Amino acid sequence: MSYEQEEEDHYGPGYEVGSYTKDYNDGPYDGESDLNVNSNPEGKPRILLMGLRRSGKSSIQKVVFHKMSPNETLFLESTNKIVKDEISNSSFVQFQIWDFPGQVDFFDSNFDCEMIFGGCGALVFVIDAQDDYIDALMKLNLTVTRAYKVNPNIRFEVFIHKVDGLSDDHKIEAQRDIHQRANDELMEEGFDSVNLSFYLTSIYDHSIFEAFSKVVQKLIPQLPTLENLLNIFVSNSGIEKAFLFDVVSKIYIATDSSPVDMQSYELCCDMIDVVVDISCIYGTKDADGAAFDHQSLSLIKLNNSTILYLREVNRFLALVCILREDHFARQGLIDYNFVCFRNAIQEVFEVRMQVQQASNNTNQSAGELIQPLNSVALKE
Repeated sequence: MSYEQEEEDHYGPGYEVGSYTKDYNDGPYDGESDLNVNSNPEGKPRILLMGLRRSGKSSIQKVVFHKMSPNETLFLESTNKIVKDEISNSSFVQFQIWDFPGQVDFFDSNFDCEMIFGGCGALVFVIDAQDDYIDALMKLNLTVTRAYKVNPNIRFEVFIHKVDGLSDDHKIEAQRDIHQRANDELMEEGFDSVNLSFYLTSIYDHSIFEAFSKVVQKLIPQLPTLENLLNIFVSNSGIEKAFLFDVVSKIYIATDSSPVDMQSYELCCDMIDVVVDISCIYGTKDADGAAFDHQSLSLIKLNNSTILYLREVNRFLALVCILREDHFARQGLIDYNFVCFRNAIQEVFEVRMQVQQASNNTNQSAGELIQPLNSVALKE
């Protein structure tokens, strides 16, 4: 049995691991028929993946959301059609990714900028850092200016990609140069109010997962509430760092206010892989065929007196904590506070459902509903 099949069995019938891909045409972009706005009836946030050919857009999508190993992406064919990906891992990680071919011409009469950019939450532009990026910067400028005119609320994210083959000095220099050139060109054209976010990424380490985590977090309106809940939990439990992970993609949808250390994030990602793999092999599956359930937890002691502690929040989310071994002596307190935290998260889920059901009622806002959750009855 393949690993992917094990994952499907693990999450039960009817659940698609990671996401599923829809190819909406059989050839190059051919106009509005390929981009029917009705393909997003639920109004989920839309993320556009754009960049020049062979910049690594499809590889990013496959590695992050389809569990493809980085080495397998070497055999992917260049994208010659728009691919729409439905991401529905949890109640928070729900959005669409549209992977655009590098040859898309914004001046083509068939390209409906109003329809594409009007419903876009974030635009991720991928630049190959190992290639001459002058042409990529020109395409970036054209893309951003066109999109901003249609929808000023789009969040523009620039992935400086394939940095695994560069030295540390070269990475920093490439990021500085791309940052300066991109912003200078926008200012010259009068778009100085446009904010670009830059990330150094590679599919051969966890940098691509962290970058996509940052992108997805900006599309979650409940993020301030989730961060506040994590801050309360951490401060009352003697925990140094906590991440709320989407188990399938290993994107963290929220963390506390302390800085994110890349090494700590990588350890947490590796821990999730271990827990899911062992659960698939040795776990007792429930009636739905899922082994990752409300009793799932893991404890790993590192050789530097640090403990990694994982608890299941719901079928799709896990809380991973980093704390000192001496603080874990109060495990009962931590577990009690975790139950309070999980209950609060459940309330956020319920509030989101209420907001979605009452989306046509303009007098009721998500902020008004979520506000009472800012205080959680934790113990110190």
